[in-house]
Amino acid sequence: MEEKCCVWCGQFVKGRSDKRFCDDGCRNAYNNKMNRVSNQYVREVNNILKKNRNVLLTVLGEEKTTRISGDHLLREGLDFNFFTNLLENGKGQTYSFVYEYGYLPLGNELFLIVKRGV
Repeated sequence: MEEKCCVWCGQFVKGRSDKRFCDDGCRNAYNNKMNRVSNQYVREVNNILKKNRNVLLTVLGEEKTTRISGDHLLREGLDFNFFTNLLENGKGQTYSFVYEYGYLPLGNELFLIVKRGV
């Protein structure tokens, strides 16, 4: 019978013939290292989306809708390039949403901020 070594630490592996790791710690460490690079981009995008959501939440407050300048949104840290989905209303206007919070360009650097009911 062939002796197998742990892919992560090199120790002898007991058990099934297709077992690659000596324990869960080595398996987790190996997979975390392998996924670190690919997950980095996802983490960066998620952080931007979270920040955008917090900006819209803060600006809207307890109101159902509000109007605000694009400069104000930029100063608060909103990145207009990152949103979760687009929604077109019956008038043909397209809202950009970050989860449940959306914004609609009104012209003259003004934006309508809304919260979608879930």
